[in-house]
Amino acid sequence: MEVINTLGRRKAAVARVYLSEGKGKITINKRDMETFFPTKPLQYIVNQPLELVDVVGKYDIKINIFGGGTKGQAEAVRLGITRALIEVNPEYRDALKKAGFVTRDPRVVERKKPGQPKARKKFQFSKR
Repeated sequence: MEVINTLGRRKAAVARVYLSEGKGKITINKRDMETFFPTKPLQYIVNQPLELVDVVGKYDIKINIFGGGTKGQAEAVRLGITRALIEVNPEYRDALKKAGFVTRDPRVVERKKPGQPKARKKFQFSKR
């Protein structure tokens, strides 16, 4: 099997995912997943699509990620892995779609407007 290359995005994070047959090793930015995402909830987010279609330990995954925070990066990786799994076997799509992993979350931070302290917050209005 050749290497499958996909892209996952969330907020400002972009993850390039390379999936190939192997023993289940996940490498993120040349580091082990447990060192890159030290907390269990983030590791759980990354492993969700693999556990859902029951292919844990069948594929080696190499990921290059940049931008965003830790949560956004984890969710970008999840989307990239999901897209790669669908490319490997299109039958996985229904289960992954039902779990909500196929759709890219479009929510991003709203920009700050000039003349305001934040995106929507306004300075206090004084009538006199």
